[in-house]
Amino acid sequence: MSEFAVDKFRRVVVKVGSSLLIGADGRVDRQWLAGLAEDIADLHNRDHEVLVVSSGAIAIGSTVLGINMRRARLEDLQAAAAAGQVQLAHAYQEALAHYDITTAQVLLTPEDTENRRRFLNARGTLGRLIERRVVPVINENDTVATEEIRYGDNDRLAARVAQLVMADALILLSDVDGFYTADPVADPEAEHIPLVATITDEMQRMAGETRSDIGSGGMATKVQAARIATHAGCATIITSGAVQRPLSKLAAGARHTLFRAPGTPAAARKQWLAGVLEVRGEIRLDDGASQALRNGKSLLPVGVVEVLGNFRRGDVVTLVDSHGRELGRGLAEYSFNEATQLAGRQSESIEAVLGYRGRAVMVHRDELVIFDRDDGNRDA
Repeated sequence: MSEFAVDKFRRVVVKVGSSLLIGADGRVDRQWLAGLAEDIADLHNRDHEVLVVSSGAIAIGSTVLGINMRRARLEDLQAAAAAGQVQLAHAYQEALAHYDITTAQVLLTPEDTENRRRFLNARGTLGRLIERRVVPVINENDTVATEEIRYGDNDRLAARVAQLVMADALILLSDVDGFYTADPVADPEAEHIPLVATITDEMQRMAGETRSDIGSGGMATKVQAARIATHAGCATIITSGAVQRPLSKLAAGARHTLFRAPGTPAAARKQWLAGVLEVRGEIRLDDGASQALRNGKSLLPVGVVEVLGNFRRGDVVTLVDSHGRELGRGLAEYSFNEATQLAGRQSESIEAVLGYRGRAVMVHRDELVIFDRDDGNRDA
């Protein structure tokens, strides 16, 4: 058995597949969802931050609209998603309201996690919901996605969400209880692997192409998701969701596979920033701002002396101290023109200067890396 312990992870993304959530009648299995809601409430009450990535909208909507999912055209599935998404969100809202937990529906497309500006917008929204102790229920925006641009399954979406919010753990609730050397349904000799330190191409091949009756994913997509998440410093767990209160069962020692992350989410993000080759601009700081950044603070407009380059929001900029030395790098919260207007000003004046109420920081502390002044290496 691996060393997984729920309390080690404060921010957790839980992915729920259609085959678990949808009953034989094509509608939400309210009893199963009530158990999951109780598990989420238990984590919530122990000060964990929980986000849910849930499939099921198309399956529910297909039942409501009388659409055969196997033969449906893309526009039929998009219509089903529109009809089913309302019922899916309402089901989660009712289940979690029983524990006085507020929910929020968030629909994402691939561009929301791949485009740096939209990435920051989505990250800001989810971050604010988490701060307010809201449980976001996230799904792909299937009503506008196309076959060419959609994620294709919510395992990878869940991994991107975990990456987006710098989650500590991603829990993939599946119809199998972990990763095996082969499909355990087809091969009785398949061996369960409780702990994975490094995901190899051979493991990806072993994952095969197994699929459930309702969901679009399989073990292969779960391993791909684990690869994305662990690269971002997020541990990934595959465990069976085909039980009542699956998270409680997991915490009590239910069989699972833990894909260990080599570092923390913050370290992974900073490593990426430090290695970015395409830097679009430069922000020069006064001594007070430089010291604040070394102390783990965000960069405020008041500490900016000069802005150089031609960058947009979400681009990587270099941060330079008063001696002309590169202090670090970060993702700009404002474009070059906006940053130039805000340089040296108090955050309270942003709305008066730009004409809208923008973000209080020029670069957020979660989106920057500070270099060691002596050798250029990242601070630990």
